[in-house]
Amino acid sequence: MATTTTPVAGRHAGAAPLPGPAGRAGFTGSLRSEFTKIRSTRSTYWTLIALVLITVGFGALASAGAAHNANQLGPDFDPAQRSLFGLYFGQLVIAVLGAVTITSEYATGMIRTSLTAMPRRGTMFAAKAVVFAAVALVTGLICSFGAFFTGQALMSGQHINATLGQPHVLRAVVGGALFLAACGMLAYGIGAILRHTAGAITASIVLLFVVSILVNALPGSWQDHVDKWVPAIAGSQIWAVKASGGNPPMFAPWTGFAVFCGYAAIAMIAGLILFRRRDA
Repeated sequence: MATTTTPVAGRHAGAAPLPGPAGRAGFTGSLRSEFTKIRSTRSTYWTLIALVLITVGFGALASAGAAHNANQLGPDFDPAQRSLFGLYFGQLVIAVLGAVTITSEYATGMIRTSLTAMPRRGTMFAAKAVVFAAVALVTGLICSFGAFFTGQALMSGQHINATLGQPHVLRAVVGGALFLAACGMLAYGIGAILRHTAGAITASIVLLFVVSILVNALPGSWQDHVDKWVPAIAGSQIWAVKASGGNPPMFAPWTGFAVFCGYAAIAMIAGLILFRRRDA
C-alpha cells in the first residue's frame, strides 16, 4: 500500500528557506513611522489650529490697539513686533504639543510597541524630533506671516505699518517661526526627561512664561543681568526689529536666539541620554 505524504503548507520540496530580514532598522523608515503617528492623531490638528488662531488673533488685537492709539506711540514703536504679539501665547500652545509628542506614548503604553518595532532608541528619538520640528516650523511660518500681514493691514490706515522689504523685518517674521519651533523642541526635551504629560507641560510653561514674569520681582540691579538670560526673553529678540532697551541691553537677535536654542539643546541631550538608559 502506497504511502501519501502531505506537503507542509507554504513549503515546496527542494525550496530554499526564506531569508531573514537584512540590515538594521533605518532612519528613513522611522521618519515615515513618526510622521504617520503625528498625522493620525486628531489632537495634533486641533492644537495646530489653535496655535494659528491664537497667534494671529492676539496679534490682530494688539495691532488694532496700536492703530487706535497711534498718536500715543513713541519713536521706539515696532510695528512688526506688535503684530507678532500673539507669539507670547503661541509659545505655550506649541510647548503643549512638543511635550505630548514624546509623553503620549508613555501614557498609553505604546512606547513598548514602538521600541519593539524600532529598538534603536537614538534613531527613534531623533526621527520623532525631526518630524515634530518640521511640523512646528511649517506651522510657525503660517502663524508668523499670517499675524504679520493681518497686523500690518490693521495698522496701515494710520500709516504706522511696516513691510517685509524694510530692514530686519523679514528676519523678525521668519524668526517668529524659529522661536515657536525652538519652544516646541525645548518642551520635547523636557517631556523626554519627565515622561509625564502634565508634568512636562507644567515645567515648560513655568520655564517659558512664568519665569519671564517672576524675574520682574527681582531687584533692579539683578534684573539688568538676569533678564537677557531668561529663555523666552532671550529667544524673543529674534522677532524684534528694534533692539530692546535695558542696562545692559538685551542680546542681539541671533545671539539671543542662540542662547534660547542652547536651553533647548540641553533639554534634548538630557532627554536622549535618559531615553536610552531607562526602561520603557
